[in-house]
Amino acid sequence: MPISNKEIDEVLDKYKTKLDKNVNLEGVGSYSPDPKFSKQYLAFRKEALGKTNTTYEKFCNFSEDIIKVNPSEKDIKKIEESIAIAHLNMTPVGAASFAMVFASILVILSLIVGAVSYFATGQMGLLLLSMVFILISVVIIGPITRYPLRLADKWRLAAGNQMVLCLLYIVIYMRHTSNLENAIKFAADHISDPLSLDLKKVFWDIETGKYSTLKDSLENYLGKWREYNLEFVNSFHLVESSLYEPSEDRRLELLDKSLKVILDGTYERMLHYAQDLKNPITMLHMLGVILPILGLVIFPLIGAFIPGVKWYYLFAVYNVLLPIIVYNSGVNILSKRPGSYGEMNVDLSRKKGAFTFSVMLFVLLFLIGISPFIVNAINPAYDFEFWKNSDGVGESFLDFDCNEKGCIGPFGLGALILGMFIPLGIALSIGLYYKSKTKKAMFIRNETKKLEKEFSTALFQLGTRIGDGIPSELAFQDVAKTMSGTPAGKFFEKIHLNLTKAGMDLREAIFNPDNGALLNYPSPLVESSMEVLIESSRKGPTVVAQSLTSISNYVSNVHSVNERLKDLLSEIISSMKSQINFMAPVISGIVVGISSMIVGVISKLSDRLSGLQDNSALSAGGGMDLSTFSELFNKADAIPGYWFQVVVGIYVVQIIYILTVLANSIEFGVDKLSEQNSVGKNLIKGTMIYLVVTLISVLIFGRIAATTLGAVGG
Repeated sequence: MPISNKEIDEVLDKYKTKLDKNVNLEGVGSYSPDPKFSKQYLAFRKEALGKTNTTYEKFCNFSEDIIKVNPSEKDIKKIEESIAIAHLNMTPVGAASFAMVFASILVILSLIVGAVSYFATGQMGLLLLSMVFILISVVIIGPITRYPLRLADKWRLAAGNQMVLCLLYIVIYMRHTSNLENAIKFAADHISDPLSLDLKKVFWDIETGKYSTLKDSLENYLGKWREYNLEFVNSFHLVESSLYEPSEDRRLELLDKSLKVILDGTYERMLHYAQDLKNPITMLHMLGVILPILGLVIFPLIGAFIPGVKWYYLFAVYNVLLPIIVYNSGVNILSKRPGSYGEMNVDLSRKKGAFTFSVMLFVLLFLIGISPFIVNAINPAYDFEFWKNSDGVGESFLDFDCNEKGCIGPFGLGALILGMFIPLGIALSIGLYYKSKTKKAMFIRNETKKLEKEFSTALFQLGTRIGDGIPSELAFQDVAKTMSGTPAGKFFEKIHLNLTKAGMDLREAIFNPDNGALLNYPSPLVESSMEVLIESSRKGPTVVAQSLTSISNYVSNVHSVNERLKDLLSEIISSMKSQINFMAPVISGIVVGISSMIVGVISKLSDRLSGLQDNSALSAGGGMDLSTFSELFNKADAIPGYWFQVVVGIYVVQIIYILTVLANSIEFGVDKLSEQNSVGKNLIKGTMIYLVVTLISVLIFGRIAATTLGAVGG
């Protein structure tokens, strides 16, 4: 006897009712469109990528329209994956085309500059330098083609720093509401880019029809992290598994397990990273900082004994080539850094007044630095002497050597000291700008971090009081009194005052844009905890108490792991900071002092031997031709101490900047606020140490050289 449709419907309804009672399927593979949320992806993408990356996209697309160049077969797949990870609207062909166009432009410019300089001066030096830049232009085609891989590594580093928080917010939300879709939206709203953009992209792919369900879109996204952060993928799968658990205790156990998996995995990966980091950092210090600086000592001798070696060769090596090598080595080290617990982002708006002041300060100090050339251009004969001996002969302040062909120099100690204002101008202008830009933001972050540090304890107390049946208004008041004088106490006191005296409801008391308690504490962690408090309050005080207690435990665990991560990296970070603030500036200053003494000796010997050559009797005396010594100590071939100091000073500024960025990224991951604040402090401190040591070294070694030569001359 055939079964009727009515009987089939009755059987389906019967078992559907049983499923609804025992299994919570809400949020499993389902998705209800939210146009307001998904449309945020496009606007948020523009903010997250920034002007640099969007400009790079435009250049690549423009270059692809001009000439189509295909990357190598082994690079195509990697570049495609990197483009998808970094949310770039371009193709691998565009990346290769841009590399070719960029290299071609560099080759053409190098040829033009080299040819013009050769025909203008008749010297081969700049022409040979142009050939070197042409060779570099050809070599960099490959790295520029693979630039999307660098962007993807940077994206992974930044996103990896937010994964612990992301899982924390998802778990916090799903403890009281088992809905994966809303939990992901909750996390996306409370973490910053780039991971927030990734989560919005999950919904965007459903909106655009790329995937039909949330589960499929999410699985595609997690697949991109399987090779780089397996614990994040496993934790997410545990969260998904909790949706299928009929038992509430088992569901909560899986959520707790998911957070434990990512915390333990993060600690283990950071432990291996810290162990593997020592040798690369040591090599970077030796080959990128110590040996190049010590090698500077021989450059004055090279310039004196090998004709044709000019200061701009030194500039090309130390201010162009070496910083690129050191920075690239540092980026390679960073690309292997696992994600950890990231810092909260605070708005870093550009301060126009500070920027204008920094530019004006740089221009002023730069003009002081080039004042020897300004004076020489106005009056080539102007100079004066100091440190005069008993014969009335002293050291020239500027010491330009001028003839009908032009002027060389300056070789004077005074000119060298004035040249120190050039690196000072660069360091002070950048340092003061970053310090003024980040001062307020760092204060807000530090105050908020104090709140977060004691927030788990405050939440536990609040949850306990609400669980005892005390009304929320009184519970906030009790915790505020208990923690009086602390940021957490002030935060809860503000909520209590808004509730009782301002007549606000709980949401307004916390989130009011004009007078809410969160106004002075822009912490995503505190904000999300208060969101959970409001959501769970609809389900009764028992759920509120359980939620707050759970959040307290989670926050404590995350904080504990974060402190352990800092301990792992403390030795390496301490070593890098000593290089930034002491070793590199001091060694560089001493090297400049020694080199200035060598140049001074060569300059004086050249002048004296030239004088002796004019006396034919002395020249022929003893059968020795002094012209040989005169050519050996040729003042015209020596690199002036002025230019030597300028090159070294700029190199010190560059190294401090690069090492500070590297040290900050190793310690905190991608954190622009901490990075710019550290750069501001270290540039000023490190450069001032370099200049003080340089000044002392130059004066001491200069005086020794003057005294010695004076005694020999006497």
